[in-house]
Amino acid sequence: MHIAFITVPASGHVLPTLPLVQELTRRGHRVSYATSAAFGEQIAGSGAELVALDWTPRKVSASKGGQTTAELAEMLAMSVRSTRRVLPATLAWLERDRPDVIVHDMMTVLGAVAAHRLGVPSVTTYPNFAGNEHFNLVEVLVPKDFDPAHPAFQEYLAERDRLAADFEVPVDVIAGMRPTARLNLVFVPREFQIQGEVFGDDFRFIGPSLGDRADDDSWRPPAGAGKVLFVSLGTVVNDRLDFFGTVIKAFGGGDWHVAMATGHQVDIAELGEIPANIEVRPFFPQPTVLRHADVFLSHTGMGSTMEAIMREVPIVSYPQIPEQAANGQRAQELGLGRLLDIDGDLDPDELRRTVEEVAVDKEIRLRLAEMAAHVRDAGGPAAGADAIEGLVG
Repeated sequence: MHIAFITVPASGHVLPTLPLVQELTRRGHRVSYATSAAFGEQIAGSGAELVALDWTPRKVSASKGGQTTAELAEMLAMSVRSTRRVLPATLAWLERDRPDVIVHDMMTVLGAVAAHRLGVPSVTTYPNFAGNEHFNLVEVLVPKDFDPAHPAFQEYLAERDRLAADFEVPVDVIAGMRPTARLNLVFVPREFQIQGEVFGDDFRFIGPSLGDRADDDSWRPPAGAGKVLFVSLGTVVNDRLDFFGTVIKAFGGGDWHVAMATGHQVDIAELGEIPANIEVRPFFPQPTVLRHADVFLSHTGMGSTMEAIMREVPIVSYPQIPEQAANGQRAQELGLGRLLDIDGDLDPDELRRTVEEVAVDKEIRLRLAEMAAHVRDAGGPAAGADAIEGLVG
């Protein structure tokens, strides 16, 4: 088969699909992967052919204390604008090299519109929670003080409706919150999904996979290091100099070895003098660090949450946007870690105390082992490839 993947240019959306792509190419299928050229190396490594789109990774903003309605509206509007910009070239490519099936990310408006316009069977991938007619995913993704009458959100709705009219597709396809594909692949185990019991056979909870990233051995804690704390706010909403400064105050000079990934928006020099027990870089090889970590202080993006579960590392959640807060809340509900309060200033003493309590909590370790077993049983890339082959026949 010729299988076309189309995914928004964000690590948390692209990376979870690559083990599935590797499995499909291993089986002899030809995979074309449309996204930003920034992911060219990873796409090539998966065995797929990159179709580079003029699609730069979007900057997602979130105020201290959580994302606002205006910030959410701007994020959604940027998605509509980028879709309008690259859709003509995408349709031209797909018409020249018509695929047997289009696999698109649930946040990728471009993929849903292209599949509808060409009448090609489609598969939706979910790197986070899925939604259907029984579980309203919108309620998970909007800010807690969401105001649908906010002028910025009304402008997004107007842009969305204009895109639907201009390209003659139903608004529901543009909205992207209701499943329109015949097959939906969810990269979490059903046991982690909120209300997992209400999803039918059109949703396959195949769980996450690290793929080749599991074999990376490029980082180890220094000789003689004690407990290891890995700190990361992910790759999208990480412009939080205050948070990283608080981590240094909480753990600097202590008996924890801290590996702290600050991302690309923070100037490390602004953190001042870094204590010897704290290792600061823009990025770390996350699956590798988690192999050695005793606790993960995380934004709880779903990819990071699943990687912590696979490595059975307790999670302390400090979310930045609503979907991350939902992940952190779910992890706490299931006994996999603790959720910090982001409404006020983060207290260094409280942060250190929470991390130390989670590190020695035997119940959390037990629940992590159980959820890790559910991940292994979910089937992973092989189950996803089976489902795609079954759909196309």
